[in-house]
Amino acid sequence: MAMELKDGDYGAFMDKFELLPPQSQEQLPLHGLTFAIKDIFDISGRVTGFGNPDWARTHGPATATSPVVLAALAAGATGVGKTVMDEMGCSIDGENSHYGTPTNPCAPDRVPGGSSSGSAVAVAANLVDFSLGTDTGGSVRVPAAYCGIFGLRPSHGLVSTENVIPMSQMFDTVGWFARDLSTLSRVSNVLLPSPADNITKQPTKFTIPKDCFEILGSLKDQTYQILNASVAKIFGNDALDNRNLGEFVSNNVPTIGKFISDFSKSEAPAVPALSVISYAVGCLQRSEFKANHADWVNTVKPNLGPGIRERVHQAITYEDGPMEDFHVLRIEFKSALAALVKDGGILAIPTVPGSPLKLRMEAAALENFRARAFSLLAIAGLSGFCQLSIPLGVRGGVPVSVSLIAHHGADRFLLSVAQELYETLEKETKKAWGSSDYSS
Repeated sequence: MAMELKDGDYGAFMDKFELLPPQSQEQLPLHGLTFAIKDIFDISGRVTGFGNPDWARTHGPATATSPVVLAALAAGATGVGKTVMDEMGCSIDGENSHYGTPTNPCAPDRVPGGSSSGSAVAVAANLVDFSLGTDTGGSVRVPAAYCGIFGLRPSHGLVSTENVIPMSQMFDTVGWFARDLSTLSRVSNVLLPSPADNITKQPTKFTIPKDCFEILGSLKDQTYQILNASVAKIFGNDALDNRNLGEFVSNNVPTIGKFISDFSKSEAPAVPALSVISYAVGCLQRSEFKANHADWVNTVKPNLGPGIRERVHQAITYEDGPMEDFHVLRIEFKSALAALVKDGGILAIPTVPGSPLKLRMEAAALENFRARAFSLLAIAGLSGFCQLSIPLGVRGGVPVSVSLIAHHGADRFLLSVAQELYETLEKETKKAWGSSDYSS
């Protein structure tokens, strides 16, 4: 279906339909807004396709609707359809060999990012006001960065994942996209739990780790300098902390020592401590994916596209590693990161290691990029903290973004900091790039 619709909707939609909000005379908070829904959310009476025709063929219509979809409708928004996703959620690229790859409106020769590819494209192409996605390993943050829009991965467990096909319950989150902070905040006010009374109004410290930007990020986009200048201007130089995150993690997460020597030998650019974090996340995710979906894969033997086939096989044949160590590592890392951002601290990192990848790249060429990407994405993943991907603009035909991370449960604080900082980020970006090389 997506291929038939591609000329009109950038290939974003699997199925178009209308879910109307309740009839109400009152002005509801999302009144007048439209939204799209990743094809991983259940809608009563409709088959949830999970990005794969064999999944859709072997599953009946959903008997209930996701509470998040219901909440958006109850707040006055209108649902307009289901969006394309990567098969079984097993990629951050956004290419689907069955339904087609949604076209990245910011960079048509580049991937849109996955697995919430269609949801991000629908927003970036101005087809809807906001959209719903899921993020287990990076599936909201990556397509948001690649498509030049805002994407929020809320604190783990804060937003219901009921009636959403599970990937790995230890990491699964429901997130959302918007083109502007105002709309993102309106949606967040509806979908996030009611605020606590003790929300911090000002960040006390802004950690912008040099190693994450100089080793895992892209030096040419100048995001490290842009962030430092913006934070100093708004919150003062005293708020800045440029310590290396890898060194902080190594010194404050004892279990890292059991693994770090194996990750210190790589000749590729890496932060070994964060490579360990990424490795632990990958192993934990594969273990839970196997428990959730191995029986179906082994029974149905679905037709899976290139890259997806190998990842799914790796997951369902995964033999549990030192899981006890991984669980201890998770607890230690969450505690260490909580100490880093305590009392209203913010951690700023690149969302992705650089420009969106070109379409149909060979797997070998992706290896280093993906390794660096997951070293960044695993920070919020293993800790369960909230992360917001913020677009800075388009430079040289490709979108550039940064991310802010805050303590678990500090989602509204994170949004308020972004709102306070964003105008200055835009100004500093234009200054750093030059007005001729900048487009919003």
